Amino acid sequence: MHASAPRAVPEYALQSIRKLIAEEGYRPGDVLPSQRDLAERLGVSRTSLREALSSLSALGVISVQPGKGVFVQAAAGQALAPMGFAWPFAEQVSAADTFQLRFALEGFACGLAAATLTAAQLDALQDNVEQMRLELRGGDFESASRLDFDFHRSILLASGNQAMCGIVTSSADIFLESQKLPFIRPERAMETWQEHRKILKALGRHASGPAQKAMQQHIRAAALRTGIAFVTLGD
Repeated sequence: MHASAPRAVPEYALQSIRKLIAEEGYRPGDVLPSQRDLAERLGVSRTSLREALSSLSALGVISVQPGKGVFVQAAAGQALAPMGFAWPFAEQVSAADTFQLRFALEGFACGLAAATLTAAQLDALQDNVEQMRLELRGGDFESASRLDFDFHRSILLASGNQAMCGIVTSSADIFLESQKLPFIRPERAMETWQEHRKILKALGRHASGPAQKAMQQHIRAAALRTGIAFVTLGD
């Protein structure tokens, strides 16, 4: 955390604030330095800092109280394992690395799919999204996560890139597990459906750029709902 740190990187700011809380012994109820001081200390923009604070607030790590300051709600690490978060593939690959790979691979694939998606493929995706809504309303998160996996796999297949499809097929258990993780926060489970609708809308317009962006935003948001932040180029 110094002046030469990368700028305008919300994930960097998020991780740095968590590190600050841990290393400087902040406890629940303690107030952090002002946002201006935090931005200067971390070497990030105020915009990046606000995005990081928003994510940390959603994860239950801090509470931003206008006019009063930023207060610690949970000891560092405590809020990063909601509902008993566990990653069974830790010896092979981290959850953060998995989400980072999906961000790059699936975002690009979604952009490709937007240009070539057939009417039948689009109808199948629409059916998937509607079925996910019903499963989530019924509280069946296991079925919803499988529909999530099928949604993403269908887009990869529609992209026509066999190499990318092969990566997902060979590591299907790992990819499926990453798609189960966001559902450990039931109160936010419908966000996955909402994000899928946004992706579907871009695909329906055959808009490659917006489709790629919508997919990448979805994967980043899904990771954050789990308590995972990862660095991407261009932040």
